[in-house]
Amino acid sequence: MPLPPLTGPLGYKRAAHLLHRASFGATKEQVDTFATLTAPQAVAQLFAAGLPTPELPIDPETGSEWFVSGTTDANSGELELQQYFKAWLLAQMLSSRVPASQALAYSVREKVIFLLHTILTAISSKIDSSRALYFQDQLFRQFAFDKTAGPLVNFKELTKKISVDNAMLRLLDGNLNVKGSVNENYARELLELYSIGRGLEGTLPPVTDPGDYFLFREQDVQAAAKVLSGWDFDATFANLDPDTQLPRGRVRGSTTNASGHDNSVKQFSDRFANATIQPDPLLLNNGNATEASARDEIDQLIELIYAKPETARNICRRIYRFYVYHDIPPTLDNTIIAEMAATFAANGYKLQPVLEELFQSQHFYEAANGNQDDNFGAIIKSPLDLIIGTYRLFELTIPDYISNATTFYEHTGGLLRAMELMGHHFYEPFDVAGYDAYHQYPIYHRSWISTNYLTRRYEFIRELVSSNMMPGTVRIDAANFVRTKISTAEATNARLLVIELARYFHPQHENLTFDPAMDDNAGLTAERLNYFLTAFIKSPQIDPDPEAAWASRWGNQVDPDTTTRQLENLFNAMLQSPEYQLF
Repeated sequence: MPLPPLTGPLGYKRAAHLLHRASFGATKEQVDTFATLTAPQAVAQLFAAGLPTPELPIDPETGSEWFVSGTTDANSGELELQQYFKAWLLAQMLSSRVPASQALAYSVREKVIFLLHTILTAISSKIDSSRALYFQDQLFRQFAFDKTAGPLVNFKELTKKISVDNAMLRLLDGNLNVKGSVNENYARELLELYSIGRGLEGTLPPVTDPGDYFLFREQDVQAAAKVLSGWDFDATFANLDPDTQLPRGRVRGSTTNASGHDNSVKQFSDRFANATIQPDPLLLNNGNATEASARDEIDQLIELIYAKPETARNICRRIYRFYVYHDIPPTLDNTIIAEMAATFAANGYKLQPVLEELFQSQHFYEAANGNQDDNFGAIIKSPLDLIIGTYRLFELTIPDYISNATTFYEHTGGLLRAMELMGHHFYEPFDVAGYDAYHQYPIYHRSWISTNYLTRRYEFIRELVSSNMMPGTVRIDAANFVRTKISTAEATNARLLVIELARYFHPQHENLTFDPAMDDNAGLTAERLNYFLTAFIKSPQIDPDPEAAWASRWGNQVDPDTTTRQLENLFNAMLQSPEYQLF
């Protein structure tokens, strides 16, 4: 049965929770609007159809795109082009060059694309091709919002496509996997990471046979590797998939004689009911493998894997950990995850119906692991979420990546370096399993925080808030934010201003009060609010009555230098706080 739905309007806290988790962040106005909506109404807006296709980035050396055209004359170097690709991705997450009416849904789609990247990962230095990275991203984009697409647009079909994707072929040595010299790297990760997995972490039985991986055996890795043999990286990007019209790898030899493919019968273990995969005689050419027969064997392999119910459940665990929380005890696995997996399978392994049901469910908003409101503020923001979310909250604009490419790459290059200093090497995870935060048991999202990484997070905020930055530098204008987003009555009262800003900066907390006697200690405490108030107008205390002095200055719009400095102190305290690192 489907997950029990949430009823009634979302309200502010749940609206903020949904927008922060489902997208890369939201403005104050978007949160206010979504607070009046029911969960189904909100989800309908988040998954709006008809989103634009992103415009191609520009190589400043040529003044033109290079992904599709493959321009080589006077191009920037490949390492630079890979950085430009990453910068372009940041622009998409910020919904750059997207109409305001579509920006939020566009951000949701980009978040789904990033989810796919965390599962079917890429390491740019290993792949070493900005074009391969781009076409993989375009593949994910085609499969992100899949609900109303054709029946062959689903996660199972994506698994088939990614198996011969140029970037994946290079990442996991699929291009080195040939008959007589089988390379098992991709086959192993396909089973262990990308599909069926090895079961629920922390509950697996002791390994008694080194070749037994609980849900599959070494024999299955070897058989799958033979199925996947005979493909090579296509440096021309001319071999197009007939369904997606995107470049894919090519078979070694020719389409009518795939000489690198192992054409033998592949025997799987008892974990797959001793199934076999063999070439379809009707697709062979005088007994020789063809591109069609090699593709058909991959189709057989993926169908075999997805016939196991554990595959859907494993993928749904990855979805849950990305959007909800990392801890999945057996009770939750057998209820929430099982229901998600049932929805996944019943909808032909389409991703969007699972996400829509999750985002409309009572569980998403109310409780995780049996604890009331455990979902709110339970995840440490990745550096990516911190940077993009802050830019979106304060509606900070970046240089246009078409008309002002050089300045755009300079600015986004700074953001990429900031991410690295915080521990997020974008498109450069440590290994093929992807970023530790999304898979590494038992630490998960806590990997984002160390003493050094936390310091770098605070430095990033401090530089954004500082009014001492060079003219033209992107920065948070604290005074303008308060002037345009907060009512005069609330802004003039220092305590009300702190509470109102806390609703947007720390929306996981409710029942905000400065009175310890009224404090339920369930969220942002009176002690914490008083800390922010002190940082705002009492440290340093320049007035005998700081609150009255603030009311006079702001209400009468006098002494802007002092009010700006005080607001910057407040913003720094609230945005550098541990609470702002959570969502």
